[in-house]
This record gives sequence, structure tokens and C-alpha cells, in this order.
Amino acid sequence: MDPHYSAQDVARCDLCKTAIAQSYCDFCHVNLCKPCTGEHISHEYDKHKIVPFEHRRSTLIYPKCKTHPDETCKYQCIECNIFLCTDCFAFKQHNKEHKLLKLNEVYNKKKEHIKKHKEEIKKELLPTYEDIASELEVQIANLDVDYKKLTIEMTNYREELHREIDNAMNQKEKEIDENKMKHLSILKKHLDEIKQLQSLMQESLHALNEMEESNEVIPTIHYTSKNQEFSKLPPKVIVSMPTFIHKPTEKADLCSLFGKLTPLSTTLEERIFTTKKPNTSVRDLLDESEVLNTINTGYEDLCSVVCFNEDEIWTSGMTADIKCFNTQGILQKTIKTKSGTCPNDIAVYSDGALMYSDWATGTVYKVENYQTQEIIRLQGWKPSQLCVTLSGDILVSMYSIDGTQSKVVLYCGSAVKQTIHLDDDGQPLYSGDTYPKFITENRNLDICTADDGAGAIVAVNQAGKLRFRYTGRPSLTKNEPFYPAGITTDSQSRILTSDAKNHCIHILDVNGQFLRYIDNCDLKSPDGLCVDNDDNLFVCEHFSGIVKKIRYLK
Repeated sequence: MDPHYSAQDVARCDLCKTAIAQSYCDFCHVNLCKPCTGEHISHEYDKHKIVPFEHRRSTLIYPKCKTHPDETCKYQCIECNIFLCTDCFAFKQHNKEHKLLKLNEVYNKKKEHIKKHKEEIKKELLPTYEDIASELEVQIANLDVDYKKLTIEMTNYREELHREIDNAMNQKEKEIDENKMKHLSILKKHLDEIKQLQSLMQESLHALNEMEESNEVIPTIHYTSKNQEFSKLPPKVIVSMPTFIHKPTEKADLCSLFGKLTPLSTTLEERIFTTKKPNTSVRDLLDESEVLNTINTGYEDLCSVVCFNEDEIWTSGMTADIKCFNTQGILQKTIKTKSGTCPNDIAVYSDGALMYSDWATGTVYKVENYQTQEIIRLQGWKPSQLCVTLSGDILVSMYSIDGTQSKVVLYCGSAVKQTIHLDDDGQPLYSGDTYPKFITENRNLDICTADDGAGAIVAVNQAGKLRFRYTGRPSLTKNEPFYPAGITTDSQSRILTSDAKNHCIHILDVNGQFLRYIDNCDLKSPDGLCVDNDDNLFVCEHFSGIVKKIRYLK
């Protein structure tokens, strides 16, 4: 490439092609160096407009008039849809009654439209397409999981059919064994009868031998032969063997017995682009938060709180009891963990079913109508904190048994849907320790984690890409290091996290920017957090066992 015209080079004169341009003709629209400037303006045109190079293109480039080549058109006729110069009017070459527009006004309006359309593409259309692309990427990423679920479903049905076939064949084998025993009994009975006759013949033969050698007259005279009786042979017992007659089945019929797989179908659903409107339900933060109610849970070490609705909350601490209270503080029910140890964390499904993680068994359980069932069992890992997502999936933070690694896993039922572990540089997103990783999903689908071991809030987007880290805010009144415990989000996508050592709550915006503290409610060692549908905040005080209901929004 010619270095004079490389992308990194300065602008060159359009006349000599070598010297650096210092000026610009805003009429002819050419770059000019100092020597070429004088030559350029010496040409016959008297309309040259020389400006410094940095002020180039400050005048409009009007089209040349087709009728008067030396003139530029600065008007447009609406009726004729043509451009006109001033000479066109002077020589009365155009109808004076036609409506005219000034081209500079048309140009300026179009420029405003261009600017507006540019902003619309940048701020609305491109983000919309990015959302669509992200949605497709998530679908592609989940494809293996979805098809694995289908395969698992078929495998389970196959195993069920195998069990039924095995049961049927075992029944047939049992019938064979029963027939065999009957067959054996018949043959043995007949054999016993034959052996009994053999014994009688042996006795008769022995008696005949003795008579043959005897000289006694009377026994010999009274001898009666039994040969005729013996010659009457016993009937031959014929027992027919059972046979297995299998039911002939065509392969096509066999496949139809197992059900069928519906064909892959594709439909196109029309997407309608709607301009983003400002949120009319924005709720601002109160200058001073206020405590609405306090609930004494009875725990000596209170860890977690989660809202079912505006009337009930579930709580857990360092005991096997998981307690449900109404918002007036009256105990409604208690559930004990299956292992008898304290749960790591609790969560509630949208239908009200309770879920808890148990480090002792490495299992996540679901409790519904007092019936406990296992939904996730880990191998080599221990479950820590839980979150039910807006779509009904389950987020589980966990740590390796040796305490060296941590990760967040998204489950659809019991199937792994996504694993979040490393950043784009291959570095761990979370501290490798057994400290709890409190977790929540924001309204914008960010996954926000309070990493107590790292002293940071870690937020990743739906695809698992790091968005930001928040490591606290320097403060003259907050002297202890920032070690976040509980975390939750509200309807405004704000992030709230408890700072146990500094006895306050940090409020962040959706991008992790600090907004303010909640530090006026006499909080003592705040731990688990949650908000209800009205954005009331519930805060666990770890050592007092009290849950405080706080209003912090207008």
C-alpha cells in the first residue's frame, strides 16, 4: 500500500497528491496544501470558499442546475419534483404559483431525521437484535440439555418396558418350573409303581428258587404262578412337554407399540418491534427507611428468609427446623429437614412449594404438602445457596468437597442447563472456598452473587459473562471490610445486599453503581434478605433471630 494514502496517514492535497493539506475548498470540496491554494483560487470561479482543513464541509453542496450549469439549485418544486436555481425564477422559466421548498430547510429536517434514526438504530433496534441473538444463543446452548431430557424420557420408558418384559418372562419361567415339578412328580410316581412290581417279582423269583431246591410236597403242589399277573405290563405314561408359542410380531408393529416421536416442526412467529417507553412505575428511594414490623423467629442463629406472598415468610437458621410465619409474626407451620441437620438455604417456588439445600447429604429437596422429595443430588460437590428464577428454573451455588472451587449451576428440574464458573480469561469468577455464595436473579436476567469469601458482589449476564464486580464503597462511618451476606433484587432491578460487619444494607443500581445505604433501622448483623411483591424488604438479624420488615421505596 502507498504510505501516502494509508489509513494511518494524514490527509494529502488533492491537487499535488503529496503535500499535507492545510486548507479545504468548501465550494469545490477538495483538500489543498498552501502552494496549491493560490493556484486553485486563480481559476475562473469566483465562488471558491477556502477554510482551514479542520473546518471543512461547513457549507452545503447544492446540485448543479441542468438549465444554468454555472448556478446551483437551492430550491425544490413540490409539484414538479425538480430542483431550481435563482435564474430559473429570474427568466420566468418556472410557474410562480408552484409551491417551493428551500433545499437547506429540507436538508436540515432530513439531517434531524437521520440523527433520530441513527439513535433509534443504536439505542433500540440494535439492542433488540442483540436480545434476539442472545435468545437464540441461549436456545442453542440449551439444545443438548433439552434433547438429553428427551433421550432420558425415552430411556426411562425403555427401562420401564424392560421391567414389564422381564416381569412377564419371569412369570412364564415360573410356569415352566411349576410344569417341570408336575412332570417330575408324575414320572417319579410311575417309577415307584414299577419298582414296587420289580420288588414283587424279585420276591416271587426267590420263592421259586427255594421251591425248586425243596423236597416238600405240599408247597410245591399248592404253587400258583403269578407270571400272568406280571406279564400284564403297566401302562406307559406319556407326559407331553410344554412348548413356548411366541406371538409373532412384525418389526413395524413392534415400533408402534413403543409410541412415536413427533416430527420436528418449525413455525415462524411474527416479531413486532415496539419502541421502548419510559417506565411509568418507577419508585424512588426513601430518604429515610422505616421499620414496619419485627418478627421474632426464636432462632439463635438466623440465616435465611424468603417470601411466599405478602402474608407469609419462610425462615431457617442453624437448626433442622424450617419455620413459616405470617407477617404479624405468628408461627404457621414447621418442617424438619430430612437429615436432621440445618439447611444451607431455602427458596420457594411460585406455587408455594418449599425447597432447601442440605450440605450433609449433598442434596436439594422439595417439600410439598409435607412430602419431601429429592430433586438434585450432587457428586463431589456440596450445595450452598438457592434461587428460583423467573422462568421456574433453579440456581444452585456450590463448592467442591475439598473446598478449593465454587460455581453456580442452573438446573431445569434435575438436569443441568448451564454452569457458570470461569470468566473470559479462564479465571474463576468466584472465590474457591466453602463460604456461602448467596445468589439471586435480577429482573434483567443477570445472575447476582454475594461472594462472602471474596468480599464482592459478582454479576454475570444470562450467558454467564461477567458484567461487574462491586467490592464495597469507601466510607468514614463504615470501618469494617465489606463482606456481603444475603442478596436480593427489587422491581426496579436494584440490588440489595447485607453488610453484616457494618450493620447496614447496600443498595446498587442494575449496573452495580452504589446508590445509598439502609443504615438507620438499628440493624444488627444483617444476614439473609428478600423482598415481597410490594418491594417491602425483609432482613434477618443473625444473632437476635429477628426479621425486620422495612419500607425503603416511596
